[in-house]
Amino acid sequence: MTGTAQTPRYDEFSSYVAERGPALMRMARSLTNSHADAEDLLQAALVKTFLAWDRIANPKTRDGYVRRAMVNTQISEWRRRRLEVFPTDEIPEQRVEDPTWRTDLADVVERAVSRLPERQRATVVLRYYEDLTEAQIAKRMGVTIGTVKSTLSRAVDKLRLDADLIIERTLG
Repeated sequence: MTGTAQTPRYDEFSSYVAERGPALMRMARSLTNSHADAEDLLQAALVKTFLAWDRIANPKTRDGYVRRAMVNTQISEWRRRRLEVFPTDEIPEQRVEDPTWRTDLADVVERAVSRLPERQRATVVLRYYEDLTEAQIAKRMGVTIGTVKSTLSRAVDKLRLDADLIIERTLG
């Protein structure tokens, strides 16, 4: 594609996906039952978005466009699956997933993060919960990018050694 009129469009889209991909993946994961299904859903939505990229005039509306594409795609998938279900006299064995483990894990992670020193906790929250870049965190906290990187590194090291999280990893 080098040297074609499509290159700026492709580069702009690639930058968008690189920047917003993790946040969009979390949205896709909330709509599906598995990580693999979430990846497929996000990929389908991004293909639709790329095809309409020139029509999305306002860069601030891109996330909304991708999210709407994911929701519409997932609704279509649910409708398609509903048509695959046929009435029968025998009820098949079904594995029922216990959703409480997600809540328990979230509680364990929240407690582990709350035990971090204030600066590390703030950096972790901004990076992994708010999905800010290291540069954005540095600007918001009034420190250098190097300070953000080292603070995140120390925080992640502490979280890796947190007893509750180690137990959760071995049980999970």
